Amino acid sequence: MPYDFDRIIDRRNSNSIKWTYYPEDVLPMWVADMDFTAPEPVQKALMRAVEHGVFGYEMPAKPLLQSVVTRMKTLYDWDIDEKSVVPVTGLVSGFYAAANSLCRPGDGYLIQPPVYMPFNGIQPNLGFVRQEAPLARIEDGQRLRYEIDWPKFEKAINSGASKTKMFLFCNPHNPTGQVYQREELLRMGDLCVKNNTVIVSDEIHSELTLGGKKHIPMATLSPEIARQSITLIAPSKTFNIAGLFCGFAIIPDHELRERYKTAVEHMTLHVSSLGQVAAQAAFSGECEDWLDELRTYLTGNRDVLVDFVEENLPGIKITVPDATYLAWLDCSELNLKGGPYEFFLKNARVALNDGAAFGTGGENFVRLNFGCPREMLLEGLQRIQKATLQP
Repeated sequence: MPYDFDRIIDRRNSNSIKWTYYPEDVLPMWVADMDFTAPEPVQKALMRAVEHGVFGYEMPAKPLLQSVVTRMKTLYDWDIDEKSVVPVTGLVSGFYAAANSLCRPGDGYLIQPPVYMPFNGIQPNLGFVRQEAPLARIEDGQRLRYEIDWPKFEKAINSGASKTKMFLFCNPHNPTGQVYQREELLRMGDLCVKNNTVIVSDEIHSELTLGGKKHIPMATLSPEIARQSITLIAPSKTFNIAGLFCGFAIIPDHELRERYKTAVEHMTLHVSSLGQVAAQAAFSGECEDWLDELRTYLTGNRDVLVDFVEENLPGIKITVPDATYLAWLDCSELNLKGGPYEFFLKNARVALNDGAAFGTGGENFVRLNFGCPREMLLEGLQRIQKATLQP
């Protein structure tokens, strides 16, 4: 059935941080949630729970855990046991629990900047040593892509006189939208196995692949890699239910899982009852038509965005994401006063994410959320175009 992703939904009367953080004349294209309603099966499941009228304490039950098992089998032919599934309140809290279970003061964790902002925050917040293997930037006209810089990756492991206890991996990558290939994943995974480094793989955008791209979970590559992997997934981005805070850690190794569960309990990461209801409905298989059409719509938005930049914004370079609804724009050639984030907020009245928050390599970049009706996307792009043409 056709779904109306073109419908404009007024979110300003809600508590949406995306729509209420800035003044009303600012078009928000920053926080990573979409301006679409969640699929109908999720809404109906939530309505039934609300109509029941009792909201007591609930623990994740077998049907919820089994929905994760079934989904991994359906999507990736990945056989996991429901005992390996640990519910968490979200993926940020999920990888903080991983850091707490794996690292001690003086230990290192490895990231690939520019990368999702909270990855950088583990060092100041928990005191562990951040080790960086910056991605290599490749230009093709106005199009950008990123590759693994293998010498830097290998050099970063156990760098700074710190043992790398955790490789915090983002796949698909945020903000570049990159989907990694099997050969790349194997090489990274084997290096981690060799160095006894646990891979904590944030795969929250894994179902939002665009243009027919395929996602490969890191832990599916070999039994050795699986034993040293914590895979973090959630229905939150895919089905636009991020505010309900329910995610999952998949940890096949018993000892690693027990350490992780201890950290989760210490952090009291208890998933809400409505979050559990929404997650089970999202993973039930009843939302697949909606998801197929969403991917098609987002792929169209991506292509409209890239074409607009190439045709109307000659001073900007842009990634062509394989996944996510997030684009990464290099505005360095424009030499915008105050930097692109401040410039577009002030002069275009468009709120984007400041690239500097994504760490090394993010300076003079912005991240743009195109998970919105196309009319809204074009309005934002036209505002940006007009602002860049002003003397």
